[in-house]
Amino acid sequence: MLRVRDIMATDVVTIGPETDLRRATEILVRHHVSGAPVVSNGRVVGVVSATDLLEFTQAIPTVAPVQPETPAGLEAPGAYYIEWWADAGADVSARFRAVGAPEWDLLRKHTVERVMTRALCAVRPDATVTSAADYLLRANVHRVLVVDSGKLIGILTTTDIVRAVAQGRLGEVAAPLSPTVLQHA
Repeated sequence: MLRVRDIMATDVVTIGPETDLRRATEILVRHHVSGAPVVSNGRVVGVVSATDLLEFTQAIPTVAPVQPETPAGLEAPGAYYIEWWADAGADVSARFRAVGAPEWDLLRKHTVERVMTRALCAVRPDATVTSAADYLLRANVHRVLVVDSGKLIGILTTTDIVRAVAQGRLGEVAAPLSPTVLQHA
């Protein structure tokens, strides 16, 4: 019977909870993974996934808000607060119009700790691949951590399981689908 240890990935990409979201996104893209364990002081504290990042970015404005025109002779809305803003000056409104400016880069302003999933889904390396696949389905996740004696030793993803099935490693596999069934809708 095929075990998790037989198909899991052991070269696990991890991310720290203090990593900003822009950097975390870059890490996932560079390694071609859709999620990674979040590790702090050698301990897994969560998992961050592309879904977590997408849910966060859903609230980010895609364009800068339109600044209302101030009629001649009237003070601009919010001008009262400018004297409290240490670096305020003539360029403040220009900075707000520059959507590439730090004021608009919310991914750099927030960390993985804010968006990560804290509930950990884990299996032991001696678990059967079938039981791990069932766990993935019940937990509605795409990856589980492989933990032995409290230590992260690998990760098992749905892709690992599909690869094992395609390679016939789980036993008898159904005949390949005909080309007409494989056509995209």
